[in-house]
Amino acid sequence: MTKWPNKMSLVKVSRFCAAALFCGTFSGTLQAESLRQALVSAYNASGLIQQNRALLRAADEDVAVAASALGAVVTWTATTERSLMYGNATNEVENVESFDRSTTSATLGVNAKLTLYDGGRNKFALAAAKEAVFSTRQKLIGVEQRVLLAAVEAFMEVRENRRTVKLRKNNLRVIQEELRAAQDRFEVGEVTKTDVALAQARLAASQSALASAQGNLQQAEEIYKQVVGKRAGDALTTGDRPKLPASASAVKASAVRAHPDIVAVQHDIKQAEFNISRAEAAYQPTVSLSGRLGYKDDDVDNDLFNRSATIGLTAEGTLYSSGQFPALLRKARAQRDAQRSALHLVKLKLEQEAGTAFAILEISRASRKASEEQIRASRVAFEGVREEAKVGSRTTLDVLNAEQELLDAQAGLLSVETDEFVSAYRVLAQMGKLTVEHLNLPVQKYDPQAYYNLVEKAPSAISARGAKLDQLLESLSK
Repeated sequence: MTKWPNKMSLVKVSRFCAAALFCGTFSGTLQAESLRQALVSAYNASGLIQQNRALLRAADEDVAVAASALGAVVTWTATTERSLMYGNATNEVENVESFDRSTTSATLGVNAKLTLYDGGRNKFALAAAKEAVFSTRQKLIGVEQRVLLAAVEAFMEVRENRRTVKLRKNNLRVIQEELRAAQDRFEVGEVTKTDVALAQARLAASQSALASAQGNLQQAEEIYKQVVGKRAGDALTTGDRPKLPASASAVKASAVRAHPDIVAVQHDIKQAEFNISRAEAAYQPTVSLSGRLGYKDDDVDNDLFNRSATIGLTAEGTLYSSGQFPALLRKARAQRDAQRSALHLVKLKLEQEAGTAFAILEISRASRKASEEQIRASRVAFEGVREEAKVGSRTTLDVLNAEQELLDAQAGLLSVETDEFVSAYRVLAQMGKLTVEHLNLPVQKYDPQAYYNLVEKAPSAISARGAKLDQLLESLSK
């Protein structure tokens, strides 16, 4: 049995047999699909992106909730009462008389309250909510990058496994020819039965490898459909590789500057700092202005009523809270410190991942060049051994081994080409640039600012801006 290269895992065995059919073409009508088209489909069909857009809109609404606390709050109350009275009473001449009276009263009130001063609690709460929105936007970009990278991986896996199957079929035809040649030579006494058995054993191994490659292709097709949202086209074209910096240091610099993970943590730190200010403001008193308009009808059956109006200024504060306020302040500071540590950890992680991704890309580039040279030499060797076998100077085993070395070289090239392409996009993702905007993909881009602008000032349901919000939400739900 032929031994595969140690550096490749057994899971990828089917990849090895792929590269001989680079020049082959599909017959019939082809449904061509480019990697660019696959990325567009994956972006448009991603439920994960839709989910995180909804989470971003929820964060936008937190800004509206915080902004509403800065305005006035108007409430109303309405009460109606029915009183029943009966009994005995002494009249003016001291005679006892029974009575039975009932009255209906109604009260209507409108209350308004506006916070004039609270030490900045509401203001800091609003600022913290805005930083949460900015952080969530970066997390949405991170999700977008993961979706697009998964699409690249799925696309390249299908492409590689299809070429693997085609290579395996070609390898099977070659071994069948070698088996027929060995049988013909055995019949004329040029080789022994052992040569025929070797060719038969290699044929069985090739059939098994073809079945494995076809199974791997089916799995890759299913993953592609799940990631991209539709089945893969018949002919997959990659297009040009993304343009990348020439050094690992440049990739690392871009990662720590623009990667959505690190930008999100920076906003998380700002949010934590505003929460500290909010906790400190809790020690300050609150001053509020309140007003009330009232109407009361003591008996709706009569013309007895009164109207009232009041306005007041209230100041209040906490003298003792059993340590609640200091605990909340310490908690806010601890959360700020945790976010600062997270920033340091994310920076180290991104630098490591960026450096690793660039190193893998460089290895793939070098491996591709070596594999191309290996294929050239292996093809020359195979053709030479096969010609020498025709004149009896080489055995069937020599021919089969030479053919297997060529197959291994071709499969190795196919594998490293896939690795190189995926690695290039992984480097782009580490730089924070694997986005539809940077790739200039023809999609309807989602504008997070549009929804934010509508809710930022906490519009009421009956306002013109509230009506626009309803229309926007209706369009998003389609």
